[in-house]
Amino acid sequence: MSPSSYHEVAEAIRTAIHTGVYPRGTLLPTEEQLAEELAVHRATVNRALTILKNEGLVRVERGVGTRVHELPPILRDAAVRHSREHRERGGARGALASELVERGYQLDSDNTIGPGRPPEHVADLLGVAPDADSVIIRARRMRADGVPIQIVTSYIPRTIADGTPIAEQDPGAGGISSRLAELGHAQAEIEERIRVRPPLPEERRFLRMSSEQWVYDIVHIGWTADDRAVKVNTYILPIYQWDLRYRYRIDPA
Repeated sequence: MSPSSYHEVAEAIRTAIHTGVYPRGTLLPTEEQLAEELAVHRATVNRALTILKNEGLVRVERGVGTRVHELPPILRDAAVRHSREHRERGGARGALASELVERGYQLDSDNTIGPGRPPEHVADLLGVAPDADSVIIRARRMRADGVPIQIVTSYIPRTIADGTPIAEQDPGAGGISSRLAELGHAQAEIEERIRVRPPLPEERRFLRMSSEQWVYDIVHIGWTADDRAVKVNTYILPIYQWDLRYRYRIDPA
């Protein structure tokens, strides 16, 4: 093989995963076995697997082996996910729940909900005090079929959320966006501010990421027709696990 043979080995293993030779969630053959199958040195296989690990296609489990990541990338389609019909489909508790059910996945999450102090940039957006328990915070660590996929924290002013299902464990069909609409705070515009960065240690532990992998850090703001921010969500998403899609109208002139 050429000097770039480890890239070719990575592509061969990648293709085998995508075509089902090595199914999702299963262990790959050992490095020695792969080296024999592909007629290359074990060191070449090791470098190839490092590429695939950084892509999120496989992960190393100490004392077990190298496992193919269980889930293919999830499409997060901003053009459709914020419609009420989409987020309430089948009684779903929001856009993500609806999307995962459509793909045959089971969603579960660890939820912490209650009054709290917002970060300063969130307080500025919502027009609330940063040094008081001025918001309801909904902190969720979410999994699809048991696989960690995202960390989401929602901030809603207590002047809106107190005494409503928004402050409860189960906000009802459609999640907090549908409850905001029913309370007279329908979101007319969505803004998302996206950056990429290495995960923080606690994020890396929950999301089962390596230090070489990065996350999307998304600040999602819901604006009403009178230009008031009524909800701020922060999303932490492993880049390898998500495909982001945006479509919007432009001036044709």
